[in-house]
Amino acid sequence: MSEPTPLQRRLGTGDAVAIGLGAMIGAGVFSAFAPAAAAAGAGLLVGLAVAAVVAYCNATSSAQLAAQYPTSGGTYVYGRERLGPWWGFVAGWGFVIGKTASCAAMALTFAAYAVPEPWRRPVAVAAVLALTAVNYRGITRTARLARIIVALVLVALAVAVTASWAGPGAQPADPFGPVGGGAYGVLQAAGLLFFAFAGYARIATLGEEVREPRRTIPRAIVGALGFVVLLYAVVGVTLLACLGPDRVASSSAPLLDAVRAGGWAWAAPVVVAGAAVASLGALLALVTGVGRTALAMARQGDLPRPLAAVHPRFAVPHRAELAVAAVVCLLVATVDLRGVIGFSSFGVLVYYLVANLSAFTQRDEHRRYPRFLQVIGAVGCVALTLTLPPGAVGVGAAVLAVGVLARATRRAVSVHPHPVAG
Repeated sequence: MSEPTPLQRRLGTGDAVAIGLGAMIGAGVFSAFAPAAAAAGAGLLVGLAVAAVVAYCNATSSAQLAAQYPTSGGTYVYGRERLGPWWGFVAGWGFVIGKTASCAAMALTFAAYAVPEPWRRPVAVAAVLALTAVNYRGITRTARLARIIVALVLVALAVAVTASWAGPGAQPADPFGPVGGGAYGVLQAAGLLFFAFAGYARIATLGEEVREPRRTIPRAIVGALGFVVLLYAVVGVTLLACLGPDRVASSSAPLLDAVRAGGWAWAAPVVVAGAAVASLGALLALVTGVGRTALAMARQGDLPRPLAAVHPRFAVPHRAELAVAAVVCLLVATVDLRGVIGFSSFGVLVYYLVANLSAFTQRDEHRRYPRFLQVIGAVGCVALTLTLPPGAVGVGAAVLAVGVLARATRRAVSVHPHPVAG
């Protein structure tokens, strides 16, 4: 069998950071705080800190592994190399299904901010197709658009925070109020907020497309995560101070409500536009990451092998990206997926559990961080998974089981093919 066509190394550190920031800032900053406040009240800040610690441990594992295995696929590849094919499959399948659903959620979130109800599904489908076309034309175009989106979202967030604190009607209070839900509520908030940090996985999946990957990827992962942790801390404190935990928990658009409470009417459209653009940024990064993981799985036969094709001119996994876009468009047109934060968090936490276990097995010559970080990361992933909403855990476990069963059946058939009659 011929060697698979490689992708081309066209991205620098700034490009990788921009794609990671686009995924992490994304729509999570506009939507993840409400369910976290419902779970823990003002304790969402403690949950944010817990999520950040687990995310940092996971990020160091991903960075260490990406430096040793600079190829597309992220933890799917790392799990295969360090733990065996089944571990890699669980990680890759969890990533693909969770993030494909998240693609649909981001497309619907964009449409919800951009257009009235009757037009939302068609516009969401159009957004998926448009961003898939950008990805199809090459990774450098994806990186350039990601930079623009990140810049616009940061401007919108700066306006939102300033308006919430300094507007004529602003009456900020103490954000460090009582913790609701106890330790369980805090952990559940951490699991939900982890959704916001999961985007650095996108950087690792680009391992075959960055220049000097052993230096670029670790730097980009840790740098992007550190910036986003600070950003989310500022937004979380702002929401609690300006709205209080109860209003944050009951709001469908907490940042928008905080701006309106501040009294600067002109700032509200800026926040709406920022949320719409952030959703597009998250969608762009998601399609990019899922396509690369699907490429890696197809190369090993864990997804249909035709998806492993790389475009001869644009050097992208074009069939994988088109397949992802087709599935996302189908979901957008038929199912309301705006409540998939818990399901997405489940898939991502399973993914990073495999990453931590894989990094724990690396030898000293490939080690950049101490093993205790991988232990904390693995324990944190399990703990946060168990405190997610039971429905999300049940659905996630069922979909993972379907994938495992399908792979086992496929392997059994290939080992013991049916005899040909005649």
